[in-house]
Amino acid sequence: MNLSPLIKEFMERGRSESCPVIDMHAHLGPYQGIYFPNPWPGDIIRTMDRCGVRMVVSSSHAALIDTRENIKMADIVTKYPNRFRAYWVINPNYPERTQREIEQFSEIKGLVGFKFLSDYHKFSLTDPRYELALKYADEHELLILMHTWGNSSYDSPSLVEKLASKYSHVTFLMGHSGYGEWEKSIQVAKDYPNVYLELTAAYAVNGVIDWMVKEVGSHKIVFGTDLPWFDPHYGIGCVIFSRITDKDRHNILHQNAERLIEPYL
Repeated sequence: MNLSPLIKEFMERGRSESCPVIDMHAHLGPYQGIYFPNPWPGDIIRTMDRCGVRMVVSSSHAALIDTRENIKMADIVTKYPNRFRAYWVINPNYPERTQREIEQFSEIKGLVGFKFLSDYHKFSLTDPRYELALKYADEHELLILMHTWGNSSYDSPSLVEKLASKYSHVTFLMGHSGYGEWEKSIQVAKDYPNVYLELTAAYAVNGVIDWMVKEVGSHKIVFGTDLPWFDPHYGIGCVIFSRITDKDRHNILHQNAERLIEPYL
């Protein structure tokens, strides 16, 4: 392999000053049924510093279960404004809370948009229970990070396509890039300017990043890790050693994210 300047820098130092990584898919706090040794902000920041990650955009693990926990993310963003931005989780199992949660969201700085976890919450992305949040996000041109998985009846790439065509002012980040249903995910990201592929777990599949860059372009791909589930160095390494250019690597690892979150900095 031809070692580009960026590859050489990462190999020598394990990070890059010229390529400050932004992780668009992270979490904070403990989660039921699994032990995380480093789930809290201070722990996360130490991991970020070790791996050269400048900023993460996170949702609360606790809020994935009980959305009343969302409010705690405001404290994290306020305390660490140069390292954290946040998503507000929308849980369609509690539709009676959504209006009040949107009102709370609107009062807090540093939140970039919403997080949908449809495969876990067991409501399709196109279910009417999401409409209130989707309409608000469309009116305010927000980001929505959504868990997507191939052939899921809750959040497949085909369901993302239906939302993208209806809510053209929302920027949809396809978490996990519709894992396994790569052709459809690529097609949706290619056809809709407001849809981006997000690499959590997808980066581990040999050749997928190269394929995405060839078909969609690196300007439509963002980096994520599910931190603290996965170590950032592994995901970064998958991008760095893909058969793409340094320009592509910069796009994926930070420049696309910088553009997307610039209104919230």
